[in-house]
Amino acid sequence: MNFLTKFEQIKKSFFKKENIYFFILAVIIIYLDRISKQKIIENFDDNVFYLNDYINIDLIWNSGIGFGLLSTDSTLIYNLVTFSIGSVIVFLIYIFCISEKTDKLIYSIIISGAAGNLSDRIIYKAVPDFIDLHFDNFHWFTFNVADIFITFGIIIFILRSFFVKN
Repeated sequence: MNFLTKFEQIKKSFFKKENIYFFILAVIIIYLDRISKQKIIENFDDNVFYLNDYINIDLIWNSGIGFGLLSTDSTLIYNLVTFSIGSVIVFLIYIFCISEKTDKLIYSIIISGAAGNLSDRIIYKAVPDFIDLHFDNFHWFTFNVADIFITFGIIIFILRSFFVKN
């Protein structure tokens, strides 16, 4: 089977009627992420807002990947990481296309969160993180709405792999 035949099969799979619900879900997640980040950027640039004893709103700009890993001032490394993230998203879209319905739900959640953060990397050259969970002086890594969906999707994927037999 040559590449063009495989590409046509993927294209047909991608535009199946059953995928419309997953695309709508992905658009909703990306929209929620975009709106939340826009509101925070407009209103909390240099301010920390204390919601309660456990949650702050504190805008930080993450130029790395999850948890600030691979943060660097090097444009080359930043661009390589961004390209790698984009490549992983494209690969996940391929996996989404050939997956069962339940797996499509999981992949659509992960892809939409990753796409939200990728768009920030392209637009802002960093990802705005703003949810600061803490207990006394212990602070968890600051994150955003897209990170919540990526984490949620990965947790569901892992739990599914442990408890659902093929």
